[in-house]
Amino acid sequence: VEQIAEEIGQSVANTSFHLRTLARAGLVDGHRRGTHVRYRLASDAVLELWWAMRRVAAARLEGLDALARDYLGDRDRIDTITREALARRLDRGDVVVVDVRPAAEYATGHLPGAIHVPPDQLDRLDDLPDDRDVVAYCRGPYCVYADDAIRHLRRRGQRALRLEDGLPEWRHAGGQLEPA
Repeated sequence: VEQIAEEIGQSVANTSFHLRTLARAGLVDGHRRGTHVRYRLASDAVLELWWAMRRVAAARLEGLDALARDYLGDRDRIDTITREALARRLDRGDVVVVDVRPAAEYATGHLPGAIHVPPDQLDRLDDLPDDRDVVAYCRGPYCVYADDAIRHLRRRGQRALRLEDGLPEWRHAGGQLEPA
């Protein structure tokens, strides 16, 4: 609970209340470990519900593209790569993959061989080899962390691509993950 509260900038009490509400609704399960409660999705069906809600929102909400553009900035100069193309390049070993999610998320699993560069340490990107393309990814298509990493790399002349979506979509499509 404390980690989630910190990530979303809410109090532990408020976060705990919301998680208990989700548990009562059957969307998450909580397991007590000493003085802490660990929460997780109640089932894969909850994840499917989230995917469905996101698809409906994208299809039905007028102005979603404009809202995303206002939040994410100009993406016209950010090249993307599909999950399939990235998987092929990972097999060939001709790409550097960078996970720019916070440490707690990276620790739950990441793309094979991904280097962790937290969003508040983008200057570490300067140490990456410049003889290969870099692919950055984060939480999904509306996550700004990968965009920020791409912009940083491009400013130093590095060829950089953004995974078209993010880790949730990679996992959902059956992509392999590595533990931290």
